[in-house]
Amino acid sequence: MGQYKKLWLLLIAVLTVCFTILGYMGSEIYKKAPPYPERVVTTSGKVLMTKDDILAGQSAWQTTGGMEVGSVLGHGAYQAPDWTADWLHRELTAWLDLTAQADYGKNFDKLTTEEQAVLKTRLQDEYRVQSAVKEDGSVIISETRAKAIETILPYYHGVYGDDPALQTTREHFAMKNNTLPSKEAREKLFNFFFWTSWSSSANRPDESFTYTNNWPHEPLINNVPTTENYMWSFTSIVLLLLGIGLLMWGYSFLTKHEEVEIPAEDPVAKIALTPSQKALGKYVFLTVALFCAQVLLGGLTAHYTVEGQGFYGIDKALGIEISDWLPYSLVRTWHIQSAIFWIATGFLTAGLFLAPIVNGGKDPKFQVAGVNFLYIALFIVVAGSYAGNFFALSHIMPPEFNFWFGHQGYEYLDLGRFWQLLLMVGLLLWLFLMLRCTVNAFREKGTDKNLLAIFVASMVGVGVFYAPGLFYGEKSPIAVMEYWRWWVVHLWVEGFFEVFATAAFAFIFYNMGFVRRSTATASTLAAAAIFMMGGIPGTLHHLYFTGSTSASMAIGACFSALEVVPLVLLGREAYEHWSYQNTTQWAKRLRWPLMCFVAVAFWNMIGAGVFGFLINPPISLFYIQGLNTTAVHAHAALFGVYGFLALGFVLLVARYIKPEAQFDDKLMSWGFWLLNGGLVGMIVISLLPIGAIQGYASVSQGLWYARSEEFLQMELLDTLRWVRTAADLVFIGGAFCISWQATKMVFGRSKNNA
Repeated sequence: MGQYKKLWLLLIAVLTVCFTILGYMGSEIYKKAPPYPERVVTTSGKVLMTKDDILAGQSAWQTTGGMEVGSVLGHGAYQAPDWTADWLHRELTAWLDLTAQADYGKNFDKLTTEEQAVLKTRLQDEYRVQSAVKEDGSVIISETRAKAIETILPYYHGVYGDDPALQTTREHFAMKNNTLPSKEAREKLFNFFFWTSWSSSANRPDESFTYTNNWPHEPLINNVPTTENYMWSFTSIVLLLLGIGLLMWGYSFLTKHEEVEIPAEDPVAKIALTPSQKALGKYVFLTVALFCAQVLLGGLTAHYTVEGQGFYGIDKALGIEISDWLPYSLVRTWHIQSAIFWIATGFLTAGLFLAPIVNGGKDPKFQVAGVNFLYIALFIVVAGSYAGNFFALSHIMPPEFNFWFGHQGYEYLDLGRFWQLLLMVGLLLWLFLMLRCTVNAFREKGTDKNLLAIFVASMVGVGVFYAPGLFYGEKSPIAVMEYWRWWVVHLWVEGFFEVFATAAFAFIFYNMGFVRRSTATASTLAAAAIFMMGGIPGTLHHLYFTGSTSASMAIGACFSALEVVPLVLLGREAYEHWSYQNTTQWAKRLRWPLMCFVAVAFWNMIGAGVFGFLINPPISLFYIQGLNTTAVHAHAALFGVYGFLALGFVLLVARYIKPEAQFDDKLMSWGFWLLNGGLVGMIVISLLPIGAIQGYASVSQGLWYARSEEFLQMELLDTLRWVRTAADLVFIGGAFCISWQATKMVFGRSKNNA
């Protein structure tokens, strides 16, 4: 450890404490997740559903695309309703009308204010208090509630089936006809929808709030923010301000700015390319090919929000129903999975390029064979998972095979479990190829190994922390699934990818001579400790309302606020990356990878920082979970940060494995600014204003209304979705410019620029 002992001890302490916290809260989620009642029965003893029926409904939901068709408990797609909030509101209003007719002989909206208040009090008591799980595991509901459920079932059968009366509704929800063809399967599905609404309306044992901490906002039964929600929201803001102040203080007093002498020639270019590095051209191509596929799928996904079952009438002119073969749920699945695949491939490419450099410019035996085999494995996983998604959502695949080979139904982890296992094997193979290159480097005497050690640790994080996505099953409780899903989406992508990128930057820039080894090492260790301090327990901020306890809310709110703290220094990082290109003549040839890294710093501050904190405090997320405000953060952070990182990495690799090639500055300038302009356009002219308008509706009336057909089909919101087309086209143009440049570099004949 040497001179870095204190930083290593800090990092180890942070990891130990933070993983202990996250692990303990995970055990609490297992113990206190909303239960599946053994039976739901009426007061007369009629059994409406059993635990097995609810779990069968959860499986049926997965076969429809799950979170890719609307959302459940606030997580999923944004076009169709949140089925939890929608079901709950429809059931409540049906109960009120049935009771009003029985007691007063007229519908609820015709009653006086006093009469309505009486029924609302009875409604809240029945749903919040009397629906508790009994000692035998059963839930007893009134005959009126059973009748209310029966009243709303035809609507859902029509939406998920092919009722002509609801054709327009399906188009507005971007749902294909017969999203779930089997009537029996639909009946099971609706048991699952009932269970999600029950867990959102029934109080926890011995508590005055529901299993979901009173989410969703539903005034009819007083589902409003809890006291803990307000308290920890305010605390998180105070901690954010305190963290920023302490960081700026420490940065000012503890940071040493050392001048370095930049080499006259590129040190990395002097290292002879190894066979495994030369084999990375196809990885560069796979990355940008998946990128192009992803943005085209994104354009189609966005278009489905205005034409739910068509594409500018072209499909009708050709005599085909595009939504029958490529429905919104499938296109969105592929769009999200493509993002994970191409970004991960970009990171793997960077690692495989750096590995021989770590090994002194040499390949271990059979390294190139391993690199080629891994490429084939990645291709098989991508193609196989896409095919599985298609056959599952087309209902060609038998439902009993869906979870393993088709569609898990969980956003970002949509691929079947079999393909997920293959991807995990591929990541472990990548880790093996990386680690075998570090063995000799650690054996060298007389050199500082600290930077290498943190780089290797970050590699292990990338290679291993996809595994938690395998820790839940088809019938695991939703709260348990969400806990492990966010280990992947938050910890693997936002945590360990971030640390890997930081360590890779340090290693690259040190080898280029831009920074001293001591500076690179110290900054990487400090950054890793700061990222992980907020990032690991901050995972819980995704779980406020999925069935976790109020303790998860407290920890998630406080630590997720700390995630934003280091982002205030990204302006300095952006300037440093930008300035490197002007240090020497040879550095100018790296301008565009460096510009991508500048974009990373900008979007990290805006997308992860500003828009991330917008949805971090519990009081904020209570009202806007599942609205387009979440999509703002997702697009700005996932592409703006990790997308630009992956592009920067593959452009850097392409530049070195084809040293005679050169960047077309005009093409790259167009591509770079179109990507940034398109992303800004998507957010400013569509996603953010729609999300803000939805937020107002959610606060004033309830989440059900902000996601309802009536609200989302308002002319203003429809116009904003149409206008987004221009930004999408700009973004797609930028993607193809960058991708064409990368493809030309690795496969084309270039003028010698050496």
